[in-house]
Formats: sequence, C-alpha cells, structure tokens
Amino acid sequence: MSAIIQQLKSLNVLVIGDYCIDEFNYGSCNRLSPEAPVPVFDLFYTNTMIGMSGNVYTNLKNLNLNVDLVKNEETVIKTRFIDLKSKHHLLRVDQNVLIDKLNLDNIKKFDYDAVIISDYDKGFITNEIIPNLLKLFKCPIFVDSKKTDLSKYENCIVKINETEYSKVEKYPTNYELIVTLGENGAKYNNKIIPTKKVQVFDVSGAGDTFIASLVTKYLLCKDLEKSIKFANICSSLVVTKSGTASVLLEEVINEL
Repeated sequence: MSAIIQQLKSLNVLVIGDYCIDEFNYGSCNRLSPEAPVPVFDLFYTNTMIGMSGNVYTNLKNLNLNVDLVKNEETVIKTRFIDLKSKHHLLRVDQNVLIDKLNLDNIKKFDYDAVIISDYDKGFITNEIIPNLLKLFKCPIFVDSKKTDLSKYENCIVKINETEYSKVEKYPTNYELIVTLGENGAKYNNKIIPTKKVQVFDVSGAGDTFIASLVTKYLLCKDLEKSIKFANICSSLVVTKSGTASVLLEEVINEL
C-alpha cells in the first residue's frame, strides 16, 4: 500500500479549465410568503467549495497526486438552495460572468504525466485555441467537455455524460470516447461498464470526480477499461455525499 501512495505522489497532472465557487445553502421551506404565493426558505447554514476545474483539482490532490491548475481569474458563483431534511435541490442560481479566454503564456510547464481539460464551455477554452493548446503536450490528454463541437480535441480521451452525448454535433477524427450513464455506469468501446447501485443525495461534481479518478488509475495501469471501473467506484461514493464532494484516498486505496 505504501508503494502505491509513493507512486501516486510521483505523478504530475495539469488541470486546465473553467473554475467557479459552489455555494450550498441548507435550510427548509415550511411556510408561504405573505407577500406572494411562494415558499419562504429558512436558511440554517452555508457551505462553500471550489467547483468545476477546481473540483477536479481537489479530487486529484485528495488522491495524493501533484497537481497544477490553470483557470479563469474571474469570480463565478453557483448558488444552490437545498432542503436540509431530504437533501433535495430546491433552486440553483448562476451568475452570468464574462470570462476571458485562456492565455497559453500562463502555462509554464509542459512535462506532465497527464493533462485534464475541464471544459464547461463558459468561454475560457475556445475552439480556436484548442489546437495550439494540445500541441504543448506529449502526454495523454483527457477532456471533459460540454461543447457540442468536439472536433478540435484530436487524439484526446474524451469523457462526456449521456445528455451531452445526445447534443454533440461534431467529433474529432481520432479520439477515445467514454460516455457516463449515471446509475448505469459508463459506456466505452460499445460496452457498458456497470457501477455500484447507491442512494444518491447529490450529483454535483460527480463528473469531476469521474475524470480525476479515471486519470489517476490510468496513470497507474494504462488500461482504460480498468480505469473506468475505478472511476465508477469513486463517483458512486461522492453522490452519496452532499455538496460538491470529492473522493478521499482512504476510501479507495484498496481499489488502487
């Protein structure tokens, strides 16, 4: 086990992508407003976490990898209101912030074991910049994207969810594709790789955990199917937690 931990500590990964603050407000709705026929949310407490590419970064750090993060500098906040008893989301409010596109000069190192592009299609990573971005690296490049045009991600390992898959209009010529299917696992090479059935409390950030754990396992075994099985396990753990949760090394060390 100590050998695995030392191996993880020797791995260097770069995460590039859209970054936000995830704010979770927990409370209850037990009465209507006297001003209008709408429920009143009684706030009990608030948790704040880093999201999107920040959550990918957190998951990798929790798995003991060395991680660098290149992200937008603008502050983007996603605010959720959650029923404390049921853990169900009642409302989400997103700030519409104009994000400057990635400046390639901000990437100072190029000798990574893997690169993860966390592309939430918020304007940080544009189609025009992707070809020049990919040329910077000789290591495996993993992509988690919400773009409908994925054609610029040549020779990458692309991970999208089932909804995103239904909306894709263009693919690269050469690529590997993984489609996550929620409680049904993931699809790769026309094969369904199942996942463990769990009680789901919150899917926020589950895709970030999937891509981070997929890359971690891949760097250890160089086998995508085994890596997807591990990523399924990690994702099934975080959806049982509340908020933008991340996987912990002690939870999955035996699977590594």
